[in-house]
Amino acid sequence: MDYESFFSERVSALRDEGRYRVFADLERRVGIFPKARLHRNGAVREVTIWCSNDYLAMGHHPVVLDAMHEALDRSGAGAGGTRNISGNTVYHVDLERELADLHGKESALLFTSGYVSNEATLGTVAKLLPGCVVFSDADNHASMINGIKNSGAERRVFRHNDVQHLESLLVECEPGRPKIIAFESVYSMDGDIAPIDQIVDIAKQYGALTYLDEVHAVGMYGARGGGISEREGLASQIDIIEGTLGKAFGVVGGYIAGSSAMVDFVRGYAPGFIFTTSMPPVVAAGALASVRHLKTSTVERQLQQEHAALLKSALKEAGLPVMESKSHIVPVLVGDPRLCKAITDELLDKHNIYVQPINYPTVPRGTERLRLTPTPLHDAAEIEALVGALTEVWSKLMRRSAA
Repeated sequence: MDYESFFSERVSALRDEGRYRVFADLERRVGIFPKARLHRNGAVREVTIWCSNDYLAMGHHPVVLDAMHEALDRSGAGAGGTRNISGNTVYHVDLERELADLHGKESALLFTSGYVSNEATLGTVAKLLPGCVVFSDADNHASMINGIKNSGAERRVFRHNDVQHLESLLVECEPGRPKIIAFESVYSMDGDIAPIDQIVDIAKQYGALTYLDEVHAVGMYGARGGGISEREGLASQIDIIEGTLGKAFGVVGGYIAGSSAMVDFVRGYAPGFIFTTSMPPVVAAGALASVRHLKTSTVERQLQQEHAALLKSALKEAGLPVMESKSHIVPVLVGDPRLCKAITDELLDKHNIYVQPINYPTVPRGTERLRLTPTPLHDAAEIEALVGALTEVWSKLMRRSAA
């Protein structure tokens, strides 16, 4: 087989569909976020970032940076291996305690990313529970889907946020069979929110474990940043809560929180934990500082929500197709991959505004979109500039598309 031709042809197919991903060479600099320096063709210019998952700009917060500087000087750069071989550091232990406390759980376990925490936990729990059936929301993240598939357990998919459909599938399952209901709180592409209370009630009725991905909600919602489950007073009724340290907390890494027995089970059986070098102490220290800060500070959350509401209102007033969203995520529907890419290229080239196009397979074909994420550090002038530029580009490219 001509392997190189195969690879090249498949990449060409991505280009033809308008789905080839181009990464901007951005230099984020402390003190000027959401501005950044774009390096292109030997030149450097300043752009405004509008699609960062550092939702609260904690990646630039002095509390986080100071903690990381101190940990780097004290403990060095790397973890030295897996925790099974190299042991814990005080940062890892303290961070897991803070995360367990954040969600009102007995224990927590760190992973190198949110993707790994989902894949490893679902893959392990569903595999080793005898005869387990996993009921998975149709819009679950790829990491959850892959974890379930890798487990080899039977998977039944319920329509997105459709509690009646979920119950109809549960009714068909043998009463004594182990069951897991896996779903998210905030869905990152549409910005909608799961009916957690209804799912919890159904899970109790049918004897199912609940597995809640709070990746896009931790730090953002609840009095202490524990996510939607904290805001709704339901965290104690969720069996396994999964989250990330790479979005609102501004660093990197993933985790689960739950009972001591469940966490110890995953720690002892999950290959994704056992055989992976643990996060560097400096990263754990930064995450620890961020979690502690957001447990008591509401300023960042309040400003972010205000700016998200302002942006949604301005987009609607401008007649742009902003999708309904009950969260901090602001999606604008385009519906065509080539047009989506053309819009983002024009915003960057002509207006110094950086937004990445969201295309298949991240979203279904025909629902391609821009995904805007205002932060506490975006101001009213930057929101006005974004809406003005997008209105101009939208009108120009839509006319061209219709011609």
